[in-house]
Amino acid sequence: MSERILFEDNHLIIVNKLAGELVQGDFTGDKPLLEKVRDYIRDTYNKPGNVFCGLVHRLDRPTSGIVVFAKTSKALSRMNKIFEKREVRKIYYAIVQEKPNPTEGRLEHYLKKEAKNNKSYPRPASDKNAKKAELTYKLIADSQRYFLLEVELHTGRHHQIRAQLAAIGCPIKGDLKYGFDRSNHDASISLHAGRIQFEHPVGGEAIDIVAANPGEDAIWRIFNPKITA
Repeated sequence: MSERILFEDNHLIIVNKLAGELVQGDFTGDKPLLEKVRDYIRDTYNKPGNVFCGLVHRLDRPTSGIVVFAKTSKALSRMNKIFEKREVRKIYYAIVQEKPNPTEGRLEHYLKKEAKNNKSYPRPASDKNAKKAELTYKLIADSQRYFLLEVELHTGRHHQIRAQLAAIGCPIKGDLKYGFDRSNHDASISLHAGRIQFEHPVGGEAIDIVAANPGEDAIWRIFNPKITA
């Protein structure tokens, strides 16, 4: 765990999540990242009993990248407000096989989540159950077969990046749910939460965290220098 910690102080701990790793427990019974971080705090600082570890936000299981946890209730409360007010900048990196046209722009859709298949669909703005989703993207690198997009979220909807990129004909590599034609060998999707910026909830200093993809996929090894530049 220690090698995946990107930032830690008395209030926050920020971790680089592996693709396929649960953030929070579910029906599978697999040990989630939340529990792993709690164990790390307990073991590292010899804390007896229950250890506080608050989850600030989540990532989909097949997605990798930055996850922020709070080590105190005070930090959790303040981080929740930062996220609610959208005073945080979240940058993702997505690998797609189709070159977007145009190569950069702003996407606006109204997305509706369907619980029966855990998927979000674009709907007319008149659909009262659909929520407005906004992001900006730009093409920043390419290989012989794939394109790397930098995506900034302006809203936080269910499967937003996956659904919106698929809607413009650019499903994310490995994302069978949203139209890519084959899975990645490790069942991941090639979507990585690679950068986060916000004001520290207690000290007030600017926090700017960048994380390369921690997986073994060769295509990420090609693109990671573009992420960490």
